[in-house]
Amino acid sequence: MSKEGEDVDEHQTKEELTKQNGVTGTEHATQGLNPRLAFAIAAAAIGSAFQHGYNLGVVNAPQKLIEEWILGVIRNQTDATPSDADQTKVTMIFSIAVSIYCVGGMLGGAITGLVAEKYGRKGGLLFNNIFIVIAAALIGFSKSMNSYYMIIIGRFLLGINSGLNAGLTPMYLSEIAPVQLRGAVGTVYQLVVTISILVSQILGLNFILGTAELWPILLALTIVPTIYQLITLPLCPESPKYLLIAKGQEIESQRALTWFRGTIEVHDEMDEMRREYESMKLVPKVTLREMFVNSSLRIPLFISMVVMIAQQLSGINAVIFFSTSIFEMASLGESAQWATLGMGGMNVLMTIISLILVERVGRKVLLLVGFVGMFVTTSLLAVALAYVGNNNWLSYVCIFLVIAFVVMFAVGPGSIPWFLVSELFNQSALPTATSLAVGINWTANFFVGLGFLPLQQMLHGNVFIIFAILQALFIVFIYKKVPETKNKTLEEISTMFKQISYN
Repeated sequence: MSKEGEDVDEHQTKEELTKQNGVTGTEHATQGLNPRLAFAIAAAAIGSAFQHGYNLGVVNAPQKLIEEWILGVIRNQTDATPSDADQTKVTMIFSIAVSIYCVGGMLGGAITGLVAEKYGRKGGLLFNNIFIVIAAALIGFSKSMNSYYMIIIGRFLLGINSGLNAGLTPMYLSEIAPVQLRGAVGTVYQLVVTISILVSQILGLNFILGTAELWPILLALTIVPTIYQLITLPLCPESPKYLLIAKGQEIESQRALTWFRGTIEVHDEMDEMRREYESMKLVPKVTLREMFVNSSLRIPLFISMVVMIAQQLSGINAVIFFSTSIFEMASLGESAQWATLGMGGMNVLMTIISLILVERVGRKVLLLVGFVGMFVTTSLLAVALAYVGNNNWLSYVCIFLVIAFVVMFAVGPGSIPWFLVSELFNQSALPTATSLAVGINWTANFFVGLGFLPLQQMLHGNVFIIFAILQALFIVFIYKKVPETKNKTLEEISTMFKQISYN
């Protein structure tokens, strides 16, 4: 074909893409945020991260109401005289209902790679909503059916959904975001998690849905963000990187990228993805064994897994799961629920600030600032709780320290681990790496949720000394091992790990 013919074909292709995507060739190429990208981010994050946070925090406020209902169900089933054994059984059942969520998360995290490869990032998120529909029905009708087993099964399914969301959503967001917005867009997942935790705390107040009659509705409202995602996400394209590199669909990939950028001037990004695609064709598919054998993959995998463990063993979920109990331990009485609400509000505010800072300051700096701040506040909290019984004014110090702890967590440790794994691996290794990292995160989450109450009963406020020691170890690791990925392409990051593995 002549050069002139090639130019005509290229011109027709551009005109066709322009007509399809509603942009003109005269528009200046933008690499920043635009309405379509913002719509896709909201569709993916609100419909998924909201589930994660909402179901993490929703059982906190109505805990006593649910336990009273479970006690009533047990006594109706046995028809026996009330005993202390009944209360012990109630505590065990409620603990299972809380912790089974993390077990489901472990399973969901473990299958993230399989779902991401089979259905795609967008397709996987849409498929994942089936677990919410079933779970919401089980939990919503559990009280009328007098079955606490329905809550346990429902919470397990919710956990699977959240485990998958925790891997699929950051993967999708990082792949549709421009390089210079990758960190900020990745932080959106944690921002929605914090907002949904706050929403669950507000709706759980005893004059809204936190009543003996309405708590099943409170738990079943998790269906709302699912409906939102099922309406909005089908309007967005699949990840351009997935379409090109996993499926080899270059035209569809370019159309998707054009849609996300709001312009046809996407040649540089397409060229970068093509280079990654061509390099991947030269090497075999990354296996689980190779993730541990190949040092250029093992090093970033180890970093990803330790940062995920650090996020959970920092003690944040001990605070989120049992914040009201912590404030009651600090002798706040009925004010405990309001203190928990204030904590949730600060969590949202600081995550917004983190979203702004992550592209200016960098990932590593925010992780270090967050963990150092948590180490200081955790140490002081252990001291304050030791003396709060004889000094009522220390109750207010405890409020301040717990909120300060959440603020420091939100600065970096809360959001960065979720998208860091997407920055450390190329397309061939990302699904497997994500499955391992997210699975480890939920496993650590499970053990913290299971072990915090027994440790609290044995050690009281001294339980936070354990978290302080762990935080100190994580600070050393982050300082020595975690690289800065701000404004680096995946090719540059991959080259960096190859150089480290050769040294």
